[in-house]
Amino acid sequence: MNYIEKLGEKSKLAKLKIATADTGLKNQALLNIAKCLRARQEEIIEVNKKDLENAINNGMSVSLQDRLTLNEERIEAIASACENLAKLQDPVGEILGGSVRPNGMKITKVRVPMGVIGIIYESRPNVTVDAGALCLKSGNAVILRGGKEAFNSNKKLVDIMRDAASETGFSPDVIQLVEDTSREIATEMMKANGYIDVLIPRGGAGLIKSVIANATVPVIETGTGNCHIYIDDTADIEMAVAMTDNGKTQRPSVCNALESCLVHEKVAEVFLPLMKAKLDEHNVEIRGCAETKRILGDSVVDVTEDDFATEFNDFIISVKVVKDIDEAILHIQKYSTGHSDCIITNTLSSAEKFQKSIDSAAVYVNCSTRFTDGEEFGLGAEIGISTQKLHARGPMGLSELTTTKYIINGNGQIR
Repeated sequence: MNYIEKLGEKSKLAKLKIATADTGLKNQALLNIAKCLRARQEEIIEVNKKDLENAINNGMSVSLQDRLTLNEERIEAIASACENLAKLQDPVGEILGGSVRPNGMKITKVRVPMGVIGIIYESRPNVTVDAGALCLKSGNAVILRGGKEAFNSNKKLVDIMRDAASETGFSPDVIQLVEDTSREIATEMMKANGYIDVLIPRGGAGLIKSVIANATVPVIETGTGNCHIYIDDTADIEMAVAMTDNGKTQRPSVCNALESCLVHEKVAEVFLPLMKAKLDEHNVEIRGCAETKRILGDSVVDVTEDDFATEFNDFIISVKVVKDIDEAILHIQKYSTGHSDCIITNTLSSAEKFQKSIDSAAVYVNCSTRFTDGEEFGLGAEIGISTQKLHARGPMGLSELTTTKYIINGNGQIR
């Protein structure tokens, strides 16, 4: 039995109680987690500093260091997310439908936990708590495998959650951390059939492609975020500048941040200089097409085909001037990762055409792509943003971590 199978055996035992636990007990565990996070925040910040020091020494970019950082404000946000989850309706046991057959047999379709969920993710320690809390509330055991960059932070957070779960009466093994961050162990997770019921990768394109290519365990694909904003010819220019600035600069390291801006040729002369002035406040590098360079000058870097297809996770944006909405839609259809895309327009027909034509998990009109987030959607914390089309799509909250079961009752019927 390999390392992951041993963790899997513990999870299979732990899931027996969590799967059938009443909502009140699960909520108490979440409140205990929130309480312990606050009480032990100094411990968390101290170990997080070690991870940050290692990241800086290893040349991690400033934007990715932001993903890794935990401070009092972020710990409070994580704790509050646990409390908010406790307030949400428990999906387990929800009746989704049913019927009485002509022979008198009663069939009921209900939500049930998936069982044991494996999550492979990169240097975002907040995911550790979000994932653990969501799986707990939805009645699942979870095996977490974070990136080596955040190992010290993840270990501390999981220790705290395990302690809180134990205090509530659950096995601490409802939440386990893979303490070996090697690729070989990640591969063991991908092939842990019989131990892990579903695997969710959350991270960059390389991680997600690796999991999809190698996993024999069922996978829910969470996508990278090559997100677009299209500025239509009837756009409110002031709004368009604000939406582009917010989407690109508020937190460029996250998957719902903007990476590409498309501008209708009729408003490019007005919009682009205003956009550049705003983005210059954050030292954003603009990689633009020939027309963008003509309007903005030589400070614009020549854009490449690869740039249009890249999730920068940094203060970089690709820009293209297009002749109309149709060209914008074709561009997005070619390069979008199906995460979040936006149009700024005052024309209803353009808004409707864009939302019908763009095949992404979240399609926005006149609001920022930064809202593609489980908590912002009212779902509580999220396990990730699914860009696939089977089972779950978009922000994955509690319901997306359940499956269904048919309950059949009869009185002797035979076929």
